[in-house]
Amino acid sequence: MATFEELVAEGLSVPVEGWDFSWFAGRATEERPSWGYARLMGDRMAQVGRALDLQTGGGEVLASMRRAPQKLVATEGWPPNAELARKRLAPLGGRVVEAGEDDDLPFPDGSFDLVVSRHPVTVHWSEIARVLAPGGTYLSQQVGAGSLRELIDFMMGPQQVGDARDPERARREATNAGLTVADLRSEALRIEFFDVAAVIVFLRKVIWTVPNFTVDAYRDRLEALHTQIESTGPFVAHSQRFLIEAHKPS
Repeated sequence: MATFEELVAEGLSVPVEGWDFSWFAGRATEERPSWGYARLMGDRMAQVGRALDLQTGGGEVLASMRRAPQKLVATEGWPPNAELARKRLAPLGGRVVEAGEDDDLPFPDGSFDLVVSRHPVTVHWSEIARVLAPGGTYLSQQVGAGSLRELIDFMMGPQQVGDARDPERARREATNAGLTVADLRSEALRIEFFDVAAVIVFLRKVIWTVPNFTVDAYRDRLEALHTQIESTGPFVAHSQRFLIEAHKPS
């Protein structure tokens, strides 16, 4: 069995660019939402001529579609991810535009029939509504309020859960932007971490889980987590996910 220091070294050595989570096989598990976002997204993509993926990461999910629209654009704010996305989406004819999460979208009004986003950090509903063509659709799987609170509380102490990621707040904001919400559903999904290296890689990759995470700053908590896993088995947390689909009136 690997020592704590060996697991720390391994957790620090794993590249964390993009949204490829294949490294976690055998190290962590996560239940998937029942609605199957990638399949839904691919179905919608096959039916439109102009589509935009917001905060695409490395383009991993977008590249899974079976048929790309004639015009395919993605935005990404982190340059290493944007470069990965360019390479991954080039065979589909996709174009990647570097735009930050808080930036206005650099596209004219009514540019897209479909806007999608998986796990956006921020959602600018007015901008989404603006770039959608009349009759267009926004489809997104998002992280819900209180996601991974067991891990967050273990690392940082008890944290208050706000409503910034509440599904009903998303419904209100979409409606206020002039969109009609056609579907909204949420699920809590079990996550298991089998060793502390997996936790380190996850926190380095999903940086908003524990803001400003470093191994040095959280060494004591990581060592306590390692001891707990060795003693009682995998560390269990729950992710919160919701799916929202909204339409712009024709």
